[in-house]
Amino acid sequence: MTEQTAAAGHKVGKPMSHNWVEERAKMESVTTLKAAYVVPKSPVVRLQGIRGELLKKHTAQMISEKIRADLNPQTPKTEYCSTTQKDFCVEGFVPFKPETTRIHDYKTDQAITFWSENCQRIQGVTAARSLKGPFRKSALFSTPITERLDEIDLPPDN
Repeated sequence: MTEQTAAAGHKVGKPMSHNWVEERAKMESVTTLKAAYVVPKSPVVRLQGIRGELLKKHTAQMISEKIRADLNPQTPKTEYCSTTQKDFCVEGFVPFKPETTRIHDYKTDQAITFWSENCQRIQGVTAARSLKGPFRKSALFSTPITERLDEIDLPPDN
């Protein structure tokens, strides 16, 4: 009996593999969905007018050009002009020298600066003895107070 079941099992398995191969060879590439599907046909009559279609295309083109211009701005034209050409070679420019009001000696005159003009308003600076030379050397820090109080006249400016 074991021989019959073994032979029967062998016979049962063999036709199945042949059957599977046959079924595989007979498979069709068209499914029921593909067979039932029909491509929709477009209507013969226009659904949108020519003017509306052109207006839609024109609007889309204008918007795309505007966006493209915003994303890629044009480089400004380089202007090769020096300061001399720009400021001093202008029509109507007349150079002039102001007349001197007094004779200046650069060796002995005190220089006029922001600090010399505003020496009275500067905080934390010893009082200036004269307006001609407010930032000259001063021995007031090293002079004892008793000697300073006895002074009647201010020391001369040198």
